[in-house]
Amino acid sequence: MIDLPRHNAHFCAEHLQQLCRRQMAKAVDDFDMLSMEDRILVAVSGGKDSLAIWDMLVEAGYRADGLYIGLGIGEYSTDSGGYVRRFAEQRGLTLQVIDLRDDYGYDIPTASRATGRVPCSACGLSKRRLFDRAALQGGYDVVVTGHNLDDEAAVLFGNTLRWDIEYLARQLPVLPAANGFPKKVKPLIRLTEREMAAWCLVRGIDYVVEECPIAAGNKHLAYKESLNAIEARSPGAKSAFYLGFLDRMAPLLAGYSAAAAGQLNSCERCGEPTTGDICAFCRLVEKAAVHDPVPVEMVLSKRARKAYS
Repeated sequence: MIDLPRHNAHFCAEHLQQLCRRQMAKAVDDFDMLSMEDRILVAVSGGKDSLAIWDMLVEAGYRADGLYIGLGIGEYSTDSGGYVRRFAEQRGLTLQVIDLRDDYGYDIPTASRATGRVPCSACGLSKRRLFDRAALQGGYDVVVTGHNLDDEAAVLFGNTLRWDIEYLARQLPVLPAANGFPKKVKPLIRLTEREMAAWCLVRGIDYVVEECPIAAGNKHLAYKESLNAIEARSPGAKSAFYLGFLDRMAPLLAGYSAAAAGQLNSCERCGEPTTGDICAFCRLVEKAAVHDPVPVEMVLSKRARKAYS
């Protein structure tokens, strides 16, 4: 039996799967995320959420391929890539693989040092651009990511603490195709990390359990810890916080996103949309690809070094 306090219930394996299927289907239907005719590209990392949503979509009858990006984060990337490849091979699914070092001449530790960005910033920029590019070049209708309720609530918490109106206006479960970007959706917004871990357990899905070693100290993780403390005392608080935002506040913020409303330029290097002359990804590649490779240990925080050693 699996205890889910926010539902005030224990679930057997069968009913846990029913719960997850219903919650994913409700998110898809409520926000018009997907249709059975769509060609779907799932951004997979080797973690529980991305492998679970790929599994759930395929089980539900959707046409879903996977894309994995090798980030060059030492053994962590080696392990996560192995989980993704085995998942796809065992189920006969189509998996595309991009390797930052082989295909673009850099990895995340090197990009972080070369550009002065924190590792998570360089990582997020790289993944967003490459997922978008792969979807458009591959003729996919939509990109699916494994962001779950915990992820979205933590991002919302951080944006609310700063009252970052533009980010709040863009924090939606569906970003329509526009300005040269593909449609992007998050079907797991009604499901928690615990529920996704339980799904993987009962479905026999192996995934990388360890957190990314260079993400230690990320504010996003601190926001999650704070919300987890609230959730422990008030089960269901995260769901009420995030879903309440979508229902009551997001409509009031429509149109506040400058990027959504403004006319974008074409990058002089790659031709993809940007607010300037050269996109942030091309600038990152330009700096990182000529930098000497940086071992992952050199970008670990003190906290991460202790855990990694």
